[in-house]
Amino acid sequence: MSEHEDEYTEQGRAVYEALLARTGEGAPQPRLEPTRRTLDLLGDPQRAFPIIQLAGTNGKTSTSRMIEGILRSYGLRTGLFTSPHLVHFNERIVVDGEPISNETLVRNWEDIQPYVNMVDLELEGAGEPALTFFEVLTVLGFAVFADAPVDVAVVEVGMGGEWDSTNVADAQIAVFTPIDLDHTNRLGKTISEIARTKAGIIKPAATVVTAAQHPDAMAQLVNAAELSEAPIIAQGVDFELISDVVAVGGQVLNVRGRAGVYSDLYLPLYGDHQGQNAAVAIAAVETFLGNGLQRLSTDPLTEGLTEVESPGRLQLVGIEPTVLVDAAHNPHGARSLAAALGKYFDFREIVFVLGVLSEKDAEGILEVLAPIAQRLHITTSASTRSIPVDELADRARAIVGPALVHSYDNLEDAVFEARDWANEGESRLVVVTGSVVLAGEVVELAEANGWKK
Repeated sequence: MSEHEDEYTEQGRAVYEALLARTGEGAPQPRLEPTRRTLDLLGDPQRAFPIIQLAGTNGKTSTSRMIEGILRSYGLRTGLFTSPHLVHFNERIVVDGEPISNETLVRNWEDIQPYVNMVDLELEGAGEPALTFFEVLTVLGFAVFADAPVDVAVVEVGMGGEWDSTNVADAQIAVFTPIDLDHTNRLGKTISEIARTKAGIIKPAATVVTAAQHPDAMAQLVNAAELSEAPIIAQGVDFELISDVVAVGGQVLNVRGRAGVYSDLYLPLYGDHQGQNAAVAIAAVETFLGNGLQRLSTDPLTEGLTEVESPGRLQLVGIEPTVLVDAAHNPHGARSLAAALGKYFDFREIVFVLGVLSEKDAEGILEVLAPIAQRLHITTSASTRSIPVDELADRARAIVGPALVHSYDNLEDAVFEARDWANEGESRLVVVTGSVVLAGEVVELAEANGWKK
């Protein structure tokens, strides 16, 4: 690393530390005005490019990556805004398929910082909390995309939709992945309440593209679309996944899109849910590029899907033994994980290394994984929001019994002993899951120890 690069690395780390000093993502402020005010002072960079916005409970990041990849294969300069990051903060803001450099991060931070400070002072004077981590991150993301500049931005909401800070932008396409129970302490206790909040991203003149939904969620999306006079494009009606077949390293899909049937599409991701996500992504791109009237060209579509990656989603990080990392952090995600393990992998025994954040439904996750687990290694991530090991272990024993549960205060011990157990027998698999933070830490651990060599 050159001295110049090293300087920007240190400055980039300082930017991240400055953001971390603000109220974190686990406690977002249900408001839009401070973010809108900051962007207004910056000249509304979010209006400089069209936006495809995604909300939902699971599948947002994977679907976002597919949409971005297909659009980029068409020659468009793309922006991608996702959260949380798996390993490096810069992963959250991507331009043209690459996480922004530390130099770009620092330069744009220096541009927005005076206006962020100005709004902080205004909020302080009004007796309100300063801009939060995610509010400032949203401003930073839009500023980076305008500066690039991008032809289109694919933006994933942080939490909910209606009052998520990304909702200051008016998206041309509002995409919904499956909606289920999650963040119930903030979004609502029922699927209907949660869907009502997420439906807040639907704006007048937008088009809605939605995955198949629970009837209660669909009713809320239809109601919001009608109020905004926004057409709604629904999976199972306007488009569908016709078939998916297991293939080496992923699956082969046949999809009926809005404008025709697309056959023999290779997707290098595991899980039936990823095939469904791909169908949603194709419909969203058809809608953006030609309002669903123009069939997508075969080569760009094939290229966009073939090159897609979804780090932390059934990601292979180790061989001999096989170690998979999956960021499933709610029962819906755990069900997708369990289904994929049964269909795409041929192992007789599985040890799960599990750590869960305090606001998540740990019992719901455990109930899904228990029937396919031979061992549970209970541990914790570095997040201060993690459920303490002893508490999570007790909750696990109440569901699966004491024999399967082993607790570890140290994540490395949990994973290394899981790998040792897997190596002692035949056809054994290690799966690390329960938290994005936990997944990211094990990805780094695997890279540092050369588990794939």
